[in-house]
Amino acid sequence: MTVLNHEKQIIEIEQTLQKLKEQNHNGVWSHEELRAMEQKLEKLKKTVYSELKAWDRVAICRHPGRPHSLDYIQNCTEEFIEIFGDRTYQDDHAIITGFAKINGQKFMVIAQEKGKDTESRLYRNFGMPHPEGYRKAMRCMRLAAKFNLPILCLLDTPGAYPGLAAEERGQGWVIAQNLWEMARLATPIIVIVIGEGCSGGALGIGVGDTIGMMEHSYYSVISPEGCASILWKDASKNALAASALKMHVEDLLKLEIVDRSIKEPLGGAHTNPKEAYQNVKAFIQEEWEKLKNIPLDELLENRYQKFRKMGKFTSNHE
Repeated sequence: MTVLNHEKQIIEIEQTLQKLKEQNHNGVWSHEELRAMEQKLEKLKKTVYSELKAWDRVAICRHPGRPHSLDYIQNCTEEFIEIFGDRTYQDDHAIITGFAKINGQKFMVIAQEKGKDTESRLYRNFGMPHPEGYRKAMRCMRLAAKFNLPILCLLDTPGAYPGLAAEERGQGWVIAQNLWEMARLATPIIVIVIGEGCSGGALGIGVGDTIGMMEHSYYSVISPEGCASILWKDASKNALAASALKMHVEDLLKLEIVDRSIKEPLGGAHTNPKEAYQNVKAFIQEEWEKLKNIPLDELLENRYQKFRKMGKFTSNHE
């Protein structure tokens, strides 16, 4: 089991309490004493998780047990039929696309998948898409618009694949093309940042009418390590960079980059995945109810204005 630094004391007490319960055959510990310890544990959890620093939340976002896109697809949809290939080069396993039903409503799902173990992570290229992944995504988005289906995009990537082969096949161009086409795609688009939403790799499928963020996910132009390497020439200053980037949902709501925060279980989605699935599914349903009655012309204009006004600056003119 992976234990994060801020979780160590909590895990130790949980394990001790579990042992006491298992060994309490002779009633050495009364129910009142055990209950008091449980209350103390709950109080400690609330204290620890209310004082998390930016880097602690990055660690939660990258926890090996955190639900990924496939988990949300399997637990939030009643039906899913996957679509493969970009019809130009090959299929990219880092991006999953397909038709889905959520509460009876049909969606086109576009999702980035990292994998859970060594084999699946290699298969999914650690969630770093190649150009063919973005082309596959756009092929399916056009299909959704053709049949008047809303689109659901799940973002979870450390960034688009930066290798030579990806650059040779037009990585930067295809991301830019997706941004342009998604801005005017004639169907509602719901975007959710479920984990890492990093750089243009996330933006390549991240233009939408409403953008939600899981409580401990992050959305940034660069990873904390990359930022620290560039600004301070020292990747070990990742915690400082995480704080400076203002990449968590509270900051992004103030900057009007995202629209809503999606609550996670205490300690992160990995502590109670079922609750996380329920919250994400509720968000999808609520946002779809808002978007489905908006006239198409108004929807596209709102989408344009939403991204057009992003970016804030201050001036010190005297």
